[in-house]
Amino acid sequence: MQILALRIALAALWVGCIAYAFLGGPPETQNPAQLAASLVDLALGRGEPLVVALFNLMGLIPLAYLFLLVPDAHGEKLPAWPFAVAAFGVGAFALLPYCIFRRPHGVWPHLPSAGRVVRLFDSRWFALAVMVGVAGLFWFALTQGDWATFAGQWRTSRFVHVMGLDFLVSTALLPLLIGDDLRRRSVKRTWPLWMACALPLFGPLLYLVLRPSLPARAV
Repeated sequence: MQILALRIALAALWVGCIAYAFLGGPPETQNPAQLAASLVDLALGRGEPLVVALFNLMGLIPLAYLFLLVPDAHGEKLPAWPFAVAAFGVGAFALLPYCIFRRPHGVWPHLPSAGRVVRLFDSRWFALAVMVGVAGLFWFALTQGDWATFAGQWRTSRFVHVMGLDFLVSTALLPLLIGDDLRRRSVKRTWPLWMACALPLFGPLLYLVLRPSLPARAV
């Protein structure tokens, strides 16, 4: 019953985000060519620092999800990789459908060695590198950004507006997969999940750095 209620809530959130992205917020004033040029500028670090940082964070957050999605996908009929790849482009709009339809579980199935991909996304050093990257972007935004300029762009640019919404939803969803990840690693303590919920983004990232390795049969 709880799982059904969670799926309904996530589905409502997904529909609400899509409706708001297209029907709410400021109108889009850039044509496709101008929008593509803006994306290139942001990728190259040109533009308002807060917007540049937000744009690059939306590349690191889906990477953080892979640390949870790669082990979570084992035993699932629904493959995670299409949603994970799409998340690099559309963020939570791709992650929410996977969270809705996945089958909650916390036990590794009896599979042969999962290989290098699982080992890569089970590495605490890789997780630490992602966490350092996120912290660096926050430092850049807070020390170089102009909040008045950012607020003006957030009010007038649909792209910036929706990207901000995407950041909030993607960050809020990260703890959702940690409960199963704890059971998968035979961790009975609940404080990592509370930490992940209490410290948005950095709590889940700290969990990825500190969590024990997967059982030997998984990797």
